[in-house]
Amino acid sequence: MPLQEFVLADTPEQLARSLALLEDLPVVGVDVERADWKRYYRAAALVQVGGEGRVALIDPLSLDDLASVDAFLADRTAVFHAMENDLQPLAALRVAPPLVEDTSIAAALLGLPTGLEGLLADLLRIVPTGDKSAMQRAEWEQRPLTGQMLEYAAGDVADLPRLWEALHDRLHAAGREHWYRQELASAVALPPAEERREWTRTKGIGRLDGAARSRAHALWAARERLARDTDTAPARILGDRVLVDLAVTPPRGTADLGRRGVRRQAVRSFGDELVAALQTGGDGDGHEPARRPLRAATDADRTAADRLRLIRAELAADLGIDAGVLCPSRTLLSAVLADPDTPERLRADLGLRPWQWEIVADPFCEALGLGPGGTPAADPDDPDEELTDG
Repeated sequence: MPLQEFVLADTPEQLARSLALLEDLPVVGVDVERADWKRYYRAAALVQVGGEGRVALIDPLSLDDLASVDAFLADRTAVFHAMENDLQPLAALRVAPPLVEDTSIAAALLGLPTGLEGLLADLLRIVPTGDKSAMQRAEWEQRPLTGQMLEYAAGDVADLPRLWEALHDRLHAAGREHWYRQELASAVALPPAEERREWTRTKGIGRLDGAARSRAHALWAARERLARDTDTAPARILGDRVLVDLAVTPPRGTADLGRRGVRRQAVRSFGDELVAALQTGGDGDGHEPARRPLRAATDADRTAADRLRLIRAELAADLGIDAGVLCPSRTLLSAVLADPDTPERLRADLGLRPWQWEIVADPFCEALGLGPGGTPAADPDDPDEELTDG
């Protein structure tokens, strides 16, 4: 349905009017435009709620109390697209919808494109207007918001309820609704994004030797601490590429940071602590956090992981979903290196949810010698092993 009306709510009176516009809707789309590109903590700059072409654009920078929004959503189903980006900024505003759905999760489990524009076009024949890339780069903290920004923000939620209805029908027809419920519960239970940051995901650290890796970890930890303490986006303190470069070849001093790609403001505010972190790491005190020790991978381990990867790809292709949805790639080799001796151990090492394990359990267990259905396989070369014809 084309966008018909939106109301910018930046006063209590406008907020009441905007919610009244949606009073008859049992299901509403919800989205958040964030103001955190310069910040460490995710913060909402605009909250959109709407459906059937009607949208309330709620300005949390102008409104001190959003209790009425929380109460409004308490009686309705709130449909998000990739809600892991939105729930925490809403929670910071004391808005916590109790009943949520997610069109991105549903699309992934159906093997559909997960981008909102593609879904709207494919399922509802709706082509969003506006320059999406420009809007993603826009400074949503600026006031006043332009008409183009307001229309783009409204378009993000105006048709989410209809999109969810279409996806829900497909989930039900495909017999995958129980998959969806498990994935949704997992997404709701995720900790805030700030708590999910891991230094091992820093781009480029895989090629570092031990000493450089220790310096990189110490520098990453210092960047995290500074970012949290000052609510500054980590990349505005130190980008990953520069972090790795500094770890490989440490600067001679603070004055050298600017010539190595660190922003001038970051050098002034954080330079001494960044250099000190590199020195600490170089002295061997910047060791990585303790983690479950895994032995070094052998050629046989890599072959086993590749076997699991091939099985996963074939199963996912048969289901018409992305292989990473069925089982994340990053877990395959680590699961092999954990030397699981029971199906339960293998499932725990892979970190799979019930629906995923139901699909991969038999072929994965067979591939790793645990036997079909998770039964330990008989060894024909072991005279103590009693074989049967089944």
